Amino acid sequence: MRAKRALVVVDIQKDFCPGGALPVREGDKVIGPINALINAFESESLPVVFTRDWHPRDHCSFKSRGGTWPPHAVRGTDGAKFPSTLHVSRGATIISKAMQKDVEAYSGFQGTDLSARLKSMAVSEVYVAGLATDYCVKRTVVDGIGEGFAVFLVSDCVRGVNLRRTDSATAFREMVARGARTVPSKQLLKSLGGRAAVSSSS
Repeated sequence: MRAKRALVVVDIQKDFCPGGALPVREGDKVIGPINALINAFESESLPVVFTRDWHPRDHCSFKSRGGTWPPHAVRGTDGAKFPSTLHVSRGATIISKAMQKDVEAYSGFQGTDLSARLKSMAVSEVYVAGLATDYCVKRTVVDGIGEGFAVFLVSDCVRGVNLRRTDSATAFREMVARGARTVPSKQLLKSLGGRAAVSSSS
């Protein structure tokens, strides 16, 4: 019996796209291929989950509190919304994270019921795409492995912050070293519906 798959779309929010409070360079470029994956997963009745930062106004990650980042993804603000170009179905599963002001939480699994939700749907393979490679994507991938899932990083559907130029490349290596496998979106699309098998790449 083929393993049940789920797509986890990490933090595609206005503040992380060009023009936002904490823009990821070319962050909007992943939306098109991610939409194709969303449509394919939904057509196969496979779960699609969207994570989002949903910060209080005084979150510990903000520079005003000694953190690294400018204020971003504050709950209820326009910047915390999903872009209108992202295909988020009515009734979609949305996981809000980093909601406690004194707790940083990059991972979609940290302090949420994401793992329990996926396991309740008998998911064993998790495919991760979104923003940003070197922070929330990386932590979500690593924690997903720790929760016992086979985790695949959709390699062309992520972009990094890259405070240092090599941060995304380093994150890729770390995820693979922890047990993640990488797959390009076109290969994953071909595999959905049993048309071809997904093989790992690095």
